[in-house]
Amino acid sequence: MVCEIKTRRDRFIGFPIFTILFLSLLFSASSCEKKTQKINEEKRIKVITTLFPLYDFAKNIGKHKVDVILLLPPGIEPHSFEPKPKDILKINNADIFVYTGKFMEPWVEDILKGIGERRPLIVDSSKGIILTENGDGKNEYKTEHLKVDPHIWLDFSKAQRIVDNILNGFIEKDVENREFYLKNATKYKTRLKELDAKFEKALSLCKKETIIYGGHFAFGYLTKRYKINYLSAYKGFSPEAEPTPKDLIELINKLKEYNTNYIFYEELLNPKVAEILAKETGAKILMLHGAHNITKEDFNRNVDFISLMEHNLKNLIIGLECK
Repeated sequence: MVCEIKTRRDRFIGFPIFTILFLSLLFSASSCEKKTQKINEEKRIKVITTLFPLYDFAKNIGKHKVDVILLLPPGIEPHSFEPKPKDILKINNADIFVYTGKFMEPWVEDILKGIGERRPLIVDSSKGIILTENGDGKNEYKTEHLKVDPHIWLDFSKAQRIVDNILNGFIEKDVENREFYLKNATKYKTRLKELDAKFEKALSLCKKETIIYGGHFAFGYLTKRYKINYLSAYKGFSPEAEPTPKDLIELINKLKEYNTNYIFYEELLNPKVAEILAKETGAKILMLHGAHNITKEDFNRNVDFISLMEHNLKNLIIGLECK
């Protein structure tokens, strides 16, 4: 009887000791995991990008080895964006800063002059890309810094060059992971090539040949690549160059002349111009997304550049009445 009581007592005493040991090991493992996770997070390269295409390209190249931040707040139109002190601090604390070029972000050069000694690696993603000057000759914009068309990402062959420029920046900053970045960039460029082929095939057999756009002159590269005529309501590469009544009358006459059934409007801006043209001609409106930036809702849904372009293609097929 005494023996039996002692055995039960031993079991009672042994149980919590075992439990304590188990929980200690579990806590230790969890602590190690958190430390490892923290170390991995610290090793991630901090990348600041100005526009949405650069943000999306950088994420696809760097994946889990980079922490990419979009400097332009979702929902904000980029041409009117002016960085605040907190934005400058973000750039200063980054490992890599990626921008489109001086014609898209004219404020960048002044900011870079004022950055301290801990200067991030600067990636001008337009490096090596020939820019189109003054649109089609009818859409000149007299502001000094926008004499050339900066919307290079809308030509998917040029978008591939942008990817290469970002890739080179990543490799320069983190040569140990060169093959990782190179593999991801190659995959993404293949997707861009496939996208280019889709556009080429779908837009080669269309009843209509002209896009009437109720936004600023952003699609010069895309329309040139696929041999489409392009008329924009805004006389220039910036939405600040609003159309005059004379411009609108000219476009209304063109719509009637071409017997156009659809007018395209711009993302993130009030589609009032497209709506005026539609009301005067009976045409319908469709979005054509320039992908400079996206809405907060799209950002939260992880909408990507290629899906935006695929939606553009669907609308172009409708608007140009393609087979």
